[in-house]
Amino acid sequence: MSEPVDVPITGEPIRLGQFLKLAGLAEDGSHAKDLIDAEEVTVNGEVETRRGRQLTDGDVVAVGPDRGKVVLVR
Repeated sequence: MSEPVDVPITGEPIRLGQFLKLAGLAEDGSHAKDLIDAEEVTVNGEVETRRGRQLTDGDVVAVGPDRGKVVLVR
């Protein structure tokens, strides 16, 4: 599994669907919804099925081998 790519965010928390788009793990909101509905998204190693899940600094989101880490920029 690859190292997660740091994805800086300026406001915390961020919703899972928004993060997937920002991190480039989903093409758009519809794609993010499809990935989540298909249970292909994990947060900190656990399958997540809530698109509105609130992510905070340090959370790691994965879609297949691709991973992004929430990094809060202050």
